[in-house]
Amino acid sequence: MSATPLKIHLANPRGFCAGVDRAVEIVDRALDLFGAPIFVRHEIVHNRFIVENLRSKGAVFIEELADVPDGATLIFSAHGVSRAIETEAETRGLRVFDATCPLVTKVHLEVERHARLGRDVVLIGHAGHPEVEGTMGHFDARFGGTIHLIERIDDVAALHIHNPKGLAYSTQTTLSVDETQAIIAALRRRFPAIEGPKKDDICYATQNRQDAVRDLTQTCDLILVVGSKTSSNSNRLREIAEQAGKAAYLIDGAADIDDAWFADCARVGVTAGASAPEVLVQQVLAHLAQRFGGELETTAPTIVEHMVFALPKTLRPDAGMSAETNAGTNAGASAG
Repeated sequence: MSATPLKIHLANPRGFCAGVDRAVEIVDRALDLFGAPIFVRHEIVHNRFIVENLRSKGAVFIEELADVPDGATLIFSAHGVSRAIETEAETRGLRVFDATCPLVTKVHLEVERHARLGRDVVLIGHAGHPEVEGTMGHFDARFGGTIHLIERIDDVAALHIHNPKGLAYSTQTTLSVDETQAIIAALRRRFPAIEGPKKDDICYATQNRQDAVRDLTQTCDLILVVGSKTSSNSNRLREIAEQAGKAAYLIDGAADIDDAWFADCARVGVTAGASAPEVLVQQVLAHLAQRFGGELETTAPTIVEHMVFALPKTLRPDAGMSAETNAGTNAGASAG
């Protein structure tokens, strides 16, 4: 371990994005208005600290709607759900609030449009991720098309497309920007007529945090990414640092830090995934300062984020509606 104080470089931007802010606030507001329990389909966001905090307030995280009692309040997570789950909740008459990130909803709408036109869709994403499952569940094959999930560039050659002239692609919102662009380029080489979104599906926050990590790798020996192992966007940050030849660790918080990591480290970069709260970052910084006499240097922001997504109308603090007058309301996502 170096005798000189460790220099700590703090990424900017980092941590919560507008979609996560909105999703967490939806659960908090629902608990305030209706009281516990509030049922949430899947983890509201992929962060252990956030989930445990909301659970302590009375949120109940479930995977199957059969576990939600009749008459209960249900919230869809930021990752989105399939059309079948939306329909099931509506049929049962549950009070539903949709915390799906509006940028994920945008992808759902793209996939639905292509399906209605009878096109095949290539979805770039990670199998088993709830966002991918939700998006695939918005593709209606009754119009004659098929949705194909691919995860890596090698999958492009294995695609069997019935009508290459009627083909489109969409992507999961939390992927590596560079890897996704390489896959899209391979798709365009094989299927020149393929149609893509007018604007990239990868969300602004994912891209901005990846750019900030690349900046950290220019000056730092080691990168700490604050985020849970289930978080796709946090895993991508760690991978980007490793691809740049740096040691990188994904940690839930300060308790996960191993002093041995810093044996030959003079500069450490600290960032956080889009679902990790700033309180965890500050705890990591405090730990590093205590253990290594760390000197903090905040990196100039690669970009200033101003995005805000509005709450469903009936959950807004100025709505002037009590829990009783809200009963039976079904409020969906709203982008502000």
